[in-house]
Amino acid sequence: MGKYVFGVDLGGTTVKLGLFDTEGNVKEKWEIPTRKENNGSNILPDIAASIKKKMSDQGMDKNDVVGVGIGVPGPVDAKGVIYKAANLGWGEFSVKEELAVLLGGIPVEAGNDANVAALGEMWKGGGEGYSNLVAVTLGTGVGGGIIINGRILAGATGAGGEIGHIHIEDNETDTCGCGNCGCLEQYASATGIAKLARKKLAESDEPSSMRRFKDVSAKTVWDAVKDGDKLAIEVAKQFGEYLGKGLAAIACVVNPEIFVIGGGVSKAGDILLDYIREPYKKYVFHASRDTKFTLASLGNDAGIYGSARMVLD
Repeated sequence: MGKYVFGVDLGGTTVKLGLFDTEGNVKEKWEIPTRKENNGSNILPDIAASIKKKMSDQGMDKNDVVGVGIGVPGPVDAKGVIYKAANLGWGEFSVKEELAVLLGGIPVEAGNDANVAALGEMWKGGGEGYSNLVAVTLGTGVGGGIIINGRILAGATGAGGEIGHIHIEDNETDTCGCGNCGCLEQYASATGIAKLARKKLAESDEPSSMRRFKDVSAKTVWDAVKDGDKLAIEVAKQFGEYLGKGLAAIACVVNPEIFVIGGGVSKAGDILLDYIREPYKKYVFHASRDTKFTLASLGNDAGIYGSARMVLD
């Protein structure tokens, strides 16, 4: 019976790795660069080599390792097959099988990075103690992960949890990165919040501390909200209306116990949740009206925790 598990979070710039015991205690964390040249052909061999070196350094053999979990930036189905990761240069193939071969037969589980991070937050983060949750990542875009009865809801091709691309605005003419218009992430992401603020500033002559900044950011907005800036508060209300409506739609489908809000925008703190809760309650089906909201707590480590948990599941 193995005593340890490795969690891997594959990003576009770095690969984060963690060594855990089976109780979820992290023993060691480290990073290696993501070498994307040659269509990412070095990535999995580099990961395997790093894990093998760590095992050697720790005096471990294969029997000591329950398995290796990996979260990757792209749709991954329940069999560990990725359906293209453009920013890595990858096409369709089984991450699970290929990494297992490179590791000499150590069991591997693979999942989408956002889904895996949600699993990590459920296990040891903001969602600890709950088995039905939706994790929402508010960063450059809006990502998400859905956990039902303690397990990732991946969907047929691993695209479950792409909540940033829920259609939320019919009158949008700008195109989202996915190619559609009016997606949730065009309003609830860091870039979306900044865009709402610029529009609000352009439409009004009202004084605002946000006008001091050449490049308005989401942080600019939330700092101004905390200072009572009227225009910033209006932007925050717009943001909350969009995100609250989007999360209400999700709740009508998966009925979570809790929403765990993470990503760079969540650094604004609890004040962020105050602007989401009321619109959410306005739009949601009554049976989900009391769903809890909390902030994610694992930060950049959510991926390695979730990857490790995949193996233990």
